[in-house]
Amino acid sequence: MALEHALLVSLTERAGSGYELARRFDKSIGYFWSATHQQIYRVLKRMEESGWLDCERVAQEGKPDKKVYSVNEAGRAELARWIAAPTDTDMPRNELGVKIRAAAHGDIGALLTEVARHRDQHAQRLEVFQLIEKRDFPVPDQLSGTPLHQYLVLRAGIRVESGFIEWCDEVLQALRPRASAPRAVSDGES
Repeated sequence: MALEHALLVSLTERAGSGYELARRFDKSIGYFWSATHQQIYRVLKRMEESGWLDCERVAQEGKPDKKVYSVNEAGRAELARWIAAPTDTDMPRNELGVKIRAAAHGDIGALLTEVARHRDQHAQRLEVFQLIEKRDFPVPDQLSGTPLHQYLVLRAGIRVESGFIEWCDEVLQALRPRASAPRAVSDGES
């Protein structure tokens, strides 16, 4: 997915300035796709030049004009094309998984600390997702259209975070006894 498509999604939900998009991005799509504010501004300019966005300049008192972007027909066509295109199904990269695979060659105690850190970060994100679910989607069986689509993506995030936490717990449980066991001395060591 290109940042352009994530921004098109956000702008189809509500027009906004680069600043508003960056803030919105940090609170929603940003959980699934990260971008700096500078990247967002650069891509918005490129999207406008590509003819996907309309830009309205809004005068502000004591500040430069604010550019408010909205998706036009060409942008909607690009979004529709992208939605219909096949999605990459490759396994996402997981550096922590590679480190666990190599655990026999390193400090298992340090690795356990890193796994616990990841677990805690995912638990915090899960808590945020669950709060959003409770606040924004109290009656999910009555949802339709965009709110239903947003809810389904949120549910995917909840399931991914829950699964990752369970995996971390499994790793911690399996490796803890090995981290505390005395290291065997080979015949060549004294």
